[in-house]
Amino acid sequence: MARVVLKNLTKKFKDVVAVDDVSIDIQDKEFAVLVGPSGCGKTTTLRAIAGLEEVTSGEIYIEEKLVNDIPPKDRDIAMVFQNYALYPHMDVYNNMAFGLKLRKFPKKEIDQRVQEAAEILGIEKLLKRRPKELSGGQRQRVAVGRAIVRKPKVFLFDEPLSNLDAKLRVAMRTEISKLYHRLGATIIYVTHDQIEAMTMATRIFILNDGKLQQDGRPLDVYQDPTNQFVAGFIGSPAMNFFPSKLLKEGSDYLIDAESFKLKLPSAFHKAIAAHAGKEVTFGVRPEDFHDKQFYPNAKPENTIKAQADVIEPLGDEVLFYLVCGKHNLVAKLDSRTKVKVGDEIEVALEMEETHIFDGENEKTLV
Repeated sequence: MARVVLKNLTKKFKDVVAVDDVSIDIQDKEFAVLVGPSGCGKTTTLRAIAGLEEVTSGEIYIEEKLVNDIPPKDRDIAMVFQNYALYPHMDVYNNMAFGLKLRKFPKKEIDQRVQEAAEILGIEKLLKRRPKELSGGQRQRVAVGRAIVRKPKVFLFDEPLSNLDAKLRVAMRTEISKLYHRLGATIIYVTHDQIEAMTMATRIFILNDGKLQQDGRPLDVYQDPTNQFVAGFIGSPAMNFFPSKLLKEGSDYLIDAESFKLKLPSAFHKAIAAHAGKEVTFGVRPEDFHDKQFYPNAKPENTIKAQADVIEPLGDEVLFYLVCGKHNLVAKLDSRTKVKVGDEIEVALEMEETHIFDGENEKTLV
C-alpha cells in the first residue's frame, strides 16, 4: 500500500476556487476521511487524486511518485462511487472481474480474486445475480468488491453510503471498518457525515470553502478544535455558541452573555488574558450541560436557569432545547430529568470542557 501526499493543491473552475492551496500527507495504511459541508472541495480533492480532475496547480504523490501527468488507469488506485456505477447487463461476478479482464489477467487469477473478494464481503451466493436483483447494501458490496479484486495501492471512496437508509448505513460503516483492518489498506474516504468520519477514520481532514481547516485523530479534533467552524461541525448535536464579552473582575475572568454570566476556570486564564474586555464566542457542547440535581460539582458560578422549549427523549438520555433569555441552546441531559415543556430548569456546565473563540477571526483561544 502507499503514502499519498498533496502539496499546495489548487483546483479552479473558471473563477471558482474549489480547492485552495491544500496540503495533505496521508500515511501508508491510514484510513483518512475528508469531511466537510457540501461544496467544501472534498470530492474535487478525491477526484484529483484519482486523476479524474486536472489540477490547476500543486503536486500529487502516490508512493513517492509524482502522478500529476499519469492517467487514472496507471495510478494504481481503485475508486468506489456514490452511485455504485455497476454495469446493469452484467452479473455480479462479471462486474467484479471486468477491470481484471481489461488488464489481461489470467482467467484462473481473475476467478481466484473474485472468489476471495466475494468471501470477504459475504456475497458468494450473489455472483450470478444482476444489479437490478440486488438491494442497495448488496450493490454497495459489489462496488467495493470490484475495487478489492484490483489490489490497488490506494482505495478511494466517494460518499459510498449516502444512498443507503439509516440502518444500512450503520451496518455498512461497520463492514468498511472491518474491511480496512482486514486488508491493511490505505483508504481515502469522502463524506459530509461527521459521524461517519468520527467512527471510521484513523485521521480526519476537515475542509471548508476549499481550505483545510484541521486534521488529526478524531477525538483530538473533537476535544481541541482549531477554530469555531471545526468546533461546530464536529459533534452531534452541534456545539452551542454564545456571542459574549470576556470580563476581568479582580483575579477572576467571566463570560458575560447578557442572559447569563459564568466564571471561567483558572486553567483558562493564561490563554484568555490578552482578550479581557473584548468580544468572544463562548462554546458549550450539549453533553457538557447537566441537570443540576444530578451533577455533584454544580456551583452557583457555573449554573444557568432556562426554560424547556422542546424535549426529545432518546432512551438513556434526553435532548432538551432550552431558552435562556435571548439564547437558544441544546442540552443532552440525564434521562432521570423530569422537567416538562414550559418548566424552568437549572443546568450546570462542565466549565473545564467549554471553549472560547476569538470574536474576530474565530480561532480557538481555549
